[in-house]
Amino acid sequence: MTPEELNAARDRVLPDVVAGGLRVLFCGINPGLLSAATGHHFARPGNRFWPVLHLSGFTPRLLSPAEQEELPSYGLGITNVVARATARADELSAEEFREGGRILTAKVELLRPQWLAVVGVTAYRTAFGERKARIGPQDRTIGATRIWALPNPSGLNAGWTAAAMAEEYARLRAAAESDDPAGVDP
Repeated sequence: MTPEELNAARDRVLPDVVAGGLRVLFCGINPGLLSAATGHHFARPGNRFWPVLHLSGFTPRLLSPAEQEELPSYGLGITNVVARATARADELSAEEFREGGRILTAKVELLRPQWLAVVGVTAYRTAFGERKARIGPQDRTIGATRIWALPNPSGLNAGWTAAAMAEEYARLRAAAESDDPAGVDP
């Protein structure tokens, strides 16, 4: 893809991959330019979302971004805190995150997933005004939907290995499969 093609994707909105009654609705920060250009979430080759999703047991095989429409068959979906595509998340304002949090809340109220999994604790903190939030299950709920903050799978997040991310994602998977509303069963 040429730089011109990527730049043309700036500010595009990437459609959600959703359905009612999902076990987990994953929520990215916002689409990158490659994702917006291809129409596939987490499309950048260095992004670890798809491998971590598989390593954590959410999917029986490694899916490619082009196979994202299979996610609802596994009870999974994808949306974003901020809908518009940018080259970097630091191009987004705090107000865009807060507005994204309001829009996301309405979306969750409509779709009623069991869990909302925000992939990026900083995005979660800003969108929901939860400055002290940490990775893991949150106290906040949206109706009956529980919230889990996950590490950002971007290749730029060097603080988390794919294996460590997969462990955290697997904790969420276990909580979604259990009857434990606190999401803390081992």
